[in-house]
Amino acid sequence: MKTCVAIIGGGPAGLLLSQILHIAGIDTVVLERRSRDHVEGRIRAGVLENGTQSLLRRASVGERMDREGLIHGGFSIAHRGGMHRIDLMTLTGRNVMVYGQTEVTRDLYAARDTMGGVVLHDVEDVAVHDLRSDKPHITFNHAGEAHRLDCDFIAGCDGFHGPSRQSIPRESRREFERVYPFGWLGVLSETAPVDDELVYAGHENGFALCSMRNPRLSRYYIQCRSDENIADWSDDRFWTVLRERLPVDLAARLETGPSIEKSVAPLRSYVCETMRYGRLFLAGDAAHIVPPTGAKGLNLAASDIHYLSEALIQWYGSGNSSGIDGYADRALSRVWKTERFSWWMTSLLHSFPKNSPFEQRMQTAELDYLTESQAAMTALAENYVGLPY
Repeated sequence: MKTCVAIIGGGPAGLLLSQILHIAGIDTVVLERRSRDHVEGRIRAGVLENGTQSLLRRASVGERMDREGLIHGGFSIAHRGGMHRIDLMTLTGRNVMVYGQTEVTRDLYAARDTMGGVVLHDVEDVAVHDLRSDKPHITFNHAGEAHRLDCDFIAGCDGFHGPSRQSIPRESRREFERVYPFGWLGVLSETAPVDDELVYAGHENGFALCSMRNPRLSRYYIQCRSDENIADWSDDRFWTVLRERLPVDLAARLETGPSIEKSVAPLRSYVCETMRYGRLFLAGDAAHIVPPTGAKGLNLAASDIHYLSEALIQWYGSGNSSGIDGYADRALSRVWKTERFSWWMTSLLHSFPKNSPFEQRMQTAELDYLTESQAAMTALAENYVGLPY
C-alpha cells in the first residue's frame, strides 16, 4: 500500500486531518486499532471553541453542528453561594458551542464515507520505520494479514497510549507532567439541564460542573478521589453530593434521574515538546493532555490539525518546507498557553487536599477578584472562547 500521509489514529484529530487533506487533493490512509462502533460510541466533552467551529465548517463537516449545536454566549461560576456570569459575547465578541465530541466524530466518519476516505479499523501491531528518511513506512496487521504502508509523512494522532510518541527515541523527547490528586466522577442522564449555560462550581468540599449535550441530555461532574471505585457511587449518592456543591437556588432546580453512563476520569497535565521527529508529526493527545477544566482537549487537538494541515498543504502545493519545519514551534506555542489556562482554572476551582489555610484563602481571594474585575473576566473569556491560531 502507498499513500501521501499515513495517519495513525481514527479519532477526531486523525479524521479531521484526513478530511482537510482530502479536500486539498492529498491522499491519506487512516489506521485505527479500535472498531468503528467503539470510536463512535466514546463519550467525551463537547464545548467547541470559536476557532474549532470555523475549522469544522471549512472541512465541510459543520452542517449538523450548526443545526443542532447549542450556542453559548457565556457561562457561570458558582462561588460563595452565588452565581457569577462570564459574558463571553460582551467581553470578546465570540461564543462557544456545546456539541459533543461523539457527534463531531460521527460527522467526520460520515464525511469520510461520502468522499471514499480509507479508514482501516481493528488494526494491530502498528510500527513505524525510517522516520529520519524521506521514505518512512508503517507495518501493521489487519484482518489476519501483515501489511506495509509506504508514505511521505506520518501523523501520530493515536492518543497518549499509542505507538507514535513511543517510537521517538527517549533521548529525543522532552516531557513535562503534573498529576492532580483528584479526578472527576461524571454522570450522563436523560434529564433537562439545570441551567441554560455551563456552571463551574467551586466549593470547599470539591469542584462540580453542570453541563449538557442537548435540551434533554445532561452531563454532570463532581470532584472525587482519582482512585474512586465507581461501584461505591449510587445515583442517589451522586445527586446528593452534587446538590451540596451548588448554590441553593440552582440545586432546587436540579432534575435527577437514572444515569445512563457513569465514569471516573483522573486529571493530568502533560506535554511532549517533541511534536516532530523526522517525517513523524504528533497531534492531539499523542503530544499533550490537559485537565478537562475549561474543555480544551478536543480544541487543542483541532489547533494542532490546523497547523499541520496548513504545513502539509503548503509542502504538496509548492514544495515549501517552512510549514513542516516550523510545525512543532507553532503548535507548542499555543499548547503551552492552553496548558496554562487549564492548569489555572483547575487550581482555581478544585479543593486540594494538602493546601494550607493560607493557600485556601488565596484561592478564595482569586475567585473574589475574578468575579469583581472586568479585566480578570476578560482574560478568562479570551482563553475560554479560544486563543487565535
